Amino acid sequence: MAGRAGGSTGRPPLTERRRAETRMEIATEAVRLFVAHGVTAATADEIASAAGVSTRTLWRYFRSKEECVRPLLTTGLEALADRLKDWQGDRSLAEAIISLHDDEALEDRADTLRDLVRLCRTEPGLRAVWLEAHRDAEAAFAALIADRTRRPVDDLAVRMEAGVLNTALRIGVEDWALRSDASAGTSFGETVTRALGMIAHLFPGQAPEAPAPSRT
Repeated sequence: MAGRAGGSTGRPPLTERRRAETRMEIATEAVRLFVAHGVTAATADEIASAAGVSTRTLWRYFRSKEECVRPLLTTGLEALADRLKDWQGDRSLAEAIISLHDDEALEDRADTLRDLVRLCRTEPGLRAVWLEAHRDAEAAFAALIADRTRRPVDDLAVRMEAGVLNTALRIGVEDWALRSDASAGTSFGETVTRALGMIAHLFPGQAPEAPAPSRT
């Protein structure tokens, strides 16, 4: 039985969930139209109509038609960030990464996400949204790592760890999108898990303090 909004279940309020659902519906329809007609030809009016919302509503959520795809690009990143919030500072980042298991939140949208990531390679506007999403995610990862390890968020090691984590995710998703199709290949969740495992050895424990510069 679902709990009330704001209760102990941790679920977002109904209005917030509905807003997120609407944004995802817009994103899904935007990708479908971009694939069918091209980014240049597809219009904001067409995207809004396909998603069952007004153009005014679309512009309330997004700054441009290219940005309409952002929810598809950020859902996986936000899910990972949420799971990292449960990471306790008494474990290394490597242990936290290895313990992460993709909850397959995007598996039902895998085909749409695959189409979008492929479009990002050739469409500058979409590529900019893709890179911006990862830039924002990197800052979020840095904040989480700093908080859990009690280091400053602008510490070089913290920023490097966040950057490596973020890059592994981006490359992993891009590799999955380019190598797989609907009937064969490694799943989205498996690819993300594999990419995270590849970088875990880079974080054997909390980064040591850098030695003081030599004065000789």
